[in-house]
Amino acid sequence: MLGVVGADARAGFLPRPLVVDAAFVAAAQKGRSPERRLRFAAPCRESDCRQWSDGGCGVIGRVMDLLQVPEAPLPACAVRGQCRWWAQEGRQACAVCRHVVTDLTEEATT
Repeated sequence: MLGVVGADARAGFLPRPLVVDAAFVAAAQKGRSPERRLRFAAPCRESDCRQWSDGGCGVIGRVMDLLQVPEAPLPACAVRGQCRWWAQEGRQACAVCRHVVTDLTEEATT
């Protein structure tokens, strides 16, 4: 786990990634979708991933096309050294990374 999604729908990053195990998954599945509340990272699977296109991760390119984030100091990041987005796009990827949340679907209210 890389971070926690705040009320502003942006990820706040942890100082160190938290290793996710079966007990964590069981606890995280209680309540709202974990993808709405938490930010995860995993090793890039490159061409084995449906998001891979033109020799790179298509997700970060689409996010960068959608968001205009002003130049600012980079947030602390515990995975930057192994990050596909950083290797592929550098500072621009870091600038938009915290805006990436996996599940933004509307929740039903009753």
